Amino acid sequence: MSHSEEIAELQSRVAFQEDAIDKLSAEIARQDKEIEMLTRMIKIMNKNMKALEGDSPMSPQDEPPPPHY
Repeated sequence: MSHSEEIAELQSRVAFQEDAIDKLSAEIARQDKEIEMLTRMIKIMNKNMKALEGDSPMSPQDEPPPPHY
C-alpha cells in the first residue's frame, strides 16, 4: 500500500470516528434532557404524594376491615 493510499485510509477512519463521536454526543444530549425531565416529574410526584399523605388523617388502624371479616 502506498503512502497516499495509507493517508486516504487514515482520513477515512478519522471521518468515520468523527461521525460516530457526533452521533454519540447528540445521543448523550438527548438522554441528558430526558433525565432532567424525568427528575422533574419524580419531584412533582413526590410532592403530590406527600400532599396526599397530609390530607389523609386516617391511619391503617382506623380503616374498616376488609369485607371477608
